[in-house]
Amino acid sequence: MEQKRILLVIGGGIAAYKSLELIRELGRRGIASRCIVTRAGQEFVTPLSVSALSGDKAYTELFDLDEEAEMGHIQLSRSADLVVVCPATADLMAKANAGLANDLASTMLLATDKPVLMVPSMNVRMWQHAATIRNVAQLRADGVTVMEPDKGAMACGEFGPGRLPEIASIVTEIESRLEEPGQGALTGLHALVSAGPTREPLDPVRYLSNHSSGRQGYAIAVALAAQGARVTLVSGPVSLAAPRGVTLVKVETARQMLKACEDALPADVFISVAAVADWRPARAATKKLKIKGAGSEAPSMELAENPDILKTLSNKRKNRPRLVIGFAAETHDLEDYARAKLDRKGCDWIVANDVSGDVMGGAENEVVLISHGDAERWPRMGKDDVARRLALKIAAEFGHDDGGIRLAAE
Repeated sequence: MEQKRILLVIGGGIAAYKSLELIRELGRRGIASRCIVTRAGQEFVTPLSVSALSGDKAYTELFDLDEEAEMGHIQLSRSADLVVVCPATADLMAKANAGLANDLASTMLLATDKPVLMVPSMNVRMWQHAATIRNVAQLRADGVTVMEPDKGAMACGEFGPGRLPEIASIVTEIESRLEEPGQGALTGLHALVSAGPTREPLDPVRYLSNHSSGRQGYAIAVALAAQGARVTLVSGPVSLAAPRGVTLVKVETARQMLKACEDALPADVFISVAAVADWRPARAATKKLKIKGAGSEAPSMELAENPDILKTLSNKRKNRPRLVIGFAAETHDLEDYARAKLDRKGCDWIVANDVSGDVMGGAENEVVLISHGDAERWPRMGKDDVARRLALKIAAEFGHDDGGIRLAAE
């Protein structure tokens, strides 16, 4: 079996010294490392140390006459199975998001056709800065895997998220990326994903909605596309960029979302991640309602029930997807409510997630995958990690030798 190889970019942060331990641990597991050390990274680790541990040359300069005679940055970008940026500083992630290419590391990241894993490390306030949040969201939407940093005390004396994850966790993530089915495990399949909230208009100004960010649904769409699926993403109003390689259909209301999903059929798998409003105002006003005023009474609102998209697609006699997966967001009694939803909707799987904390707009989820007669509990992880794991479960189901997935109605 051919040895796996990563291309490791060592950024300029205090955690850069841990990259030496990462190189050594990967070597013990039979994974070779070829390394780029940024100019800032060289302030913390020397190319000589990196070269000694990796057993290969440490690359540092874009304008290297010998290397660039053969387009070295292009060759480097294609020379590994996985690109790992560790530590991924705020600067490196900002460059990658903006598509800048003014040094060897950023030029390679723009030129690579390999999957990219970024392992952030920075001060807590830098990690929580609006610019970094935007950059991370866009990188993830572009298909880059960005690990969640650890929480704890930092070299600067502050405490919070931003610490480099433990080496064991980074190694596990790298191994999982290298061991995933090749790009194409879902080739030939059509995946339909719904994401985000719906907005039900009360009048031209106001609407009923919820806090769904759409991040989990968008991450699932990206993960399925990475496995070769043709993906249609039906999205309510969110602030996320359109994922690459995905057909995006934008909608506002629950009825629009149902129509868009039905128009996208036939599909092999439907994943209902959207947080669809159960009710809508029975009559949306054409002009702004005047609901405040001296002596006015509290207004009342007549509601009408919205269509149940998951139940509708689960129970279709014609063009029912072979696998229908719903999401259940609960604050308590997670598994009980999820099992009841599985039976009530008629779908095949339910991904139940605990939203009692900051989950609807957060970057992590803790889920239980429930099927008929089984429950698989997953540890708390980033939403992109949940997405990849779910994509692999779907690929495994469609890879069964018994002719595919049994429908709930069979």
